[in-house]
Amino acid sequence: MSTVELVGREAPQAPPQAPARPGVVTAAVVLAVVVGLAVHNAAGWKLTVLYAVGLALGLVLFHSRFGFTSAWRQLVAVGQGRAIRAHMLMLAVACVLFSVILGTGIGLSGPPEGTVAPAGLGVVLGAFLFGVGMQVGGSCASGTLFAVGSGQTAIIYTLGGFIAGSVGSAFIANWIKAVQSTGPKISLADTPLGYPGALLFSLLIIGAVTGVSLLVQRRRNPPPIEPVPAARGLLRVLRGSWPLWAGALLLAGLNALTLFISGGPWGITSAFGLWGAKILGWIGIDVSGAEFWRIPENAAKLQASVLTDRISVMDFGIMIGALIASALAGAFVLHRKVPWRLAVGAVLGGIVMGFGARLAGGCNIGAYFSGVASFSLHGWLWGLAAIGGTYAGVWLRPLFGLGNPKPTDSVC
Repeated sequence: MSTVELVGREAPQAPPQAPARPGVVTAAVVLAVVVGLAVHNAAGWKLTVLYAVGLALGLVLFHSRFGFTSAWRQLVAVGQGRAIRAHMLMLAVACVLFSVILGTGIGLSGPPEGTVAPAGLGVVLGAFLFGVGMQVGGSCASGTLFAVGSGQTAIIYTLGGFIAGSVGSAFIANWIKAVQSTGPKISLADTPLGYPGALLFSLLIIGAVTGVSLLVQRRRNPPPIEPVPAARGLLRVLRGSWPLWAGALLLAGLNALTLFISGGPWGITSAFGLWGAKILGWIGIDVSGAEFWRIPENAAKLQASVLTDRISVMDFGIMIGALIASALAGAFVLHRKVPWRLAVGAVLGGIVMGFGARLAGGCNIGAYFSGVASFSLHGWLWGLAAIGGTYAGVWLRPLFGLGNPKPTDSVC
């Protein structure tokens, strides 16, 4: 990053980087190997490769600090659009890669299928709630995983709430399905121009969003982005921090790789409901009678090992990958005390996100990222509704002891 931002304000200097945590790195690598062997034993080589993709996602998310929660908050609070433009770069590259994979129908698990979901009331309500929840809870779905892996204790409360919300929503699955069915499934590829036309249209939308973010930033003159401690030279690859553009390119490529290997794009939150149901089953509470778990496909997942569930395995990989990355960067620090207001906000935010993700048919990854990359209209609708929820969430954050960027402060 240059020493002076485009808006003309002098950028602060990055603080010195903490030393690596070799003990934590060693433990994390051992854990990664053990989990990888367990996945291979339970589900075979293909899911093991996807687990490795999850590890890579965790590394990229941490090193690039590629956030969704903070990106929308920066835009809403002070008009800083740099992170949003990184989103657009990620989406543009993913759309190009997805158009090739989906257009040719070539994949390791048969013809791949994108994430195309109804663009109706369910997406609008669910994404709005998710937008509120991620600001109050302090992270989105992908952010929750890599933050937990990197030792951010407060986000464990968010993950717990996320799981609780996902478990609770399983009992009203029929109502959620009815709300979701209020809109049609619309793929931009379902035109005479096919995937080339869908790609062109998507790139036009991405260009428009990029232009609007630049106009907003120029008008509001936000503070510069606060730099993250980073090693120099080749050590930066292992010690971070990476540029946002690098994170955008790598995340797009890893999502496309997930599509090619598994036949479906990257997702996160469906695993949370499964984990919650499994945990309750271990302590003697049977939730198999819930509407969601009576669906044959879901019932089979509930009976099987979590190590055979693609989303769960990749989620485990993300957390462990972030653990390795944060330990290498010297950023792994467990906080023993979490202020009670922050903990309450984290739990409530997680619950709202868990419910919102189920209602919207996905989170910032499964619905927004993978939906847009799959040329589904619901992906863009999700992003628009989440921006609306971000406004409400930013207003609620101070109630839980959380701050917001100010025009006179550096943006973190």
